[in-house]
Amino acid sequence: MKLSLFYKLLVFHFLLAVGVFAFRPLAQVYFLFITGFFSYKILRTSKKNKTFYVLFASAYVVGVEVFLRMNGGTFFYEASKYLVIVFMLMGLASNSFSNKSLIYILYILLLVPGVFVAVSDMGFETNIRRAIAFNLSGPISLGIVAVFCYKRAVGFNQLKIILLALFLPLFSMTVYLFLYTPNLQSVVTGTESNFVTSGGFGPNQVATVLGIGMFVMATRFFMSKEPFFHRFIDLILLGFLTFRALVTFSRGGVLTAIAMILVFLAVFYLKVNLKTKFRIKFSLFVFLVMIFFTWIISSIQTGGFIEKRYANQDAAGRVKEDVSTGRTDLFAFELNEFVNNPFFGIGVGKVKEERLNETGIEAASHNEMSRIVAEHGLMGVFAFLILLITPLAFRLNNKTNLFFYSFYLFWLLTINHSAMRIAAPAFIYGLSLLNIRYETTPIHRKPSVQSR
Repeated sequence: MKLSLFYKLLVFHFLLAVGVFAFRPLAQVYFLFITGFFSYKILRTSKKNKTFYVLFASAYVVGVEVFLRMNGGTFFYEASKYLVIVFMLMGLASNSFSNKSLIYILYILLLVPGVFVAVSDMGFETNIRRAIAFNLSGPISLGIVAVFCYKRAVGFNQLKIILLALFLPLFSMTVYLFLYTPNLQSVVTGTESNFVTSGGFGPNQVATVLGIGMFVMATRFFMSKEPFFHRFIDLILLGFLTFRALVTFSRGGVLTAIAMILVFLAVFYLKVNLKTKFRIKFSLFVFLVMIFFTWIISSIQTGGFIEKRYANQDAAGRVKEDVSTGRTDLFAFELNEFVNNPFFGIGVGKVKEERLNETGIEAASHNEMSRIVAEHGLMGVFAFLILLITPLAFRLNNKTNLFFYSFYLFWLLTINHSAMRIAAPAFIYGLSLLNIRYETTPIHRKPSVQSR
């Protein structure tokens, strides 16, 4: 993507944020627009470019999902996941796929028995359709994305454009968050996850997608060979996203982003020549300075509460007993349900109902691993093992994807703190399965990755 076009798109997405903030129904109009626009582009493009447009469109939908959700723009909660599924199916209808990707069809089939268990055993107070849709839309979208992406060839420059497509709506959301809460000191009164600083929406989901944006801008900054002025703009954008991710007071998305960036830097550093290694070291110094100042500003703006949050302290400075903020109890409860129902589980969407009946507390699962085994039993265990092992087996014979470990790590960490409430884990997982083509011939045995 040319720099001039990138900056024009930044301006457009800035105006989009202002427009949605001023007139909330614009979010629904925009959802309808991107649905029609990307559907048309995918249908009309040639078979040769179909893969790129499917991934580009899906990336944009993944990036805009939370922004539209917080403004009521998706009509129904899971609409973005379904749209990603539709785009992937449109791509599969015209492009062949690897026979080895059928392992993910098996993964989807392993989830079916849990549906029958749920239908036969759910209480009358449970909305069966909604419970199944909420709990299976994420896993099924992951399976379909994986079938589409497995061993599919994409150019490295194309992949970077796909990541920028994911970033652009996150920039809109960041601008919107500044408009929504320009004065943080008046709304930050403790160390709990803050819905107000998160645009009135779930801090966990907001921090998770902002973390992806942090990763995209960080990798763009480190790989770029553009003049420093352009790289400095990338750094400023990274600082804005990092600041807003921090002040959600939801740690999972931020820590996941840090892990992704560190893993990327390690892989990138090992693959480049000595000149590029020196440039990475200098860039890392500048990067760390920016992060330091962002943290200081965050601390000042939150009255020091952000420091207490990451030190696992309450507002009074006392260390909290449970660093997981209740997630450990949910995890233990779900594993216990698996032990009591080991073969077919308790049924899709049943965990929330069972926990309410037994403890009087209504809480959705934060952990996809424990949820899938509780609700699907041994079928869930096998299904999760397919997800866990297949990308690693793929990586043994295909080491072309520079971002593989970062993508895989994002999926694994995110489903452990935020389950699959948004489309991002499914899509990013699929990106780890791509076969990346490089525009220049790699050096024998130790390929040198070219930046943009």
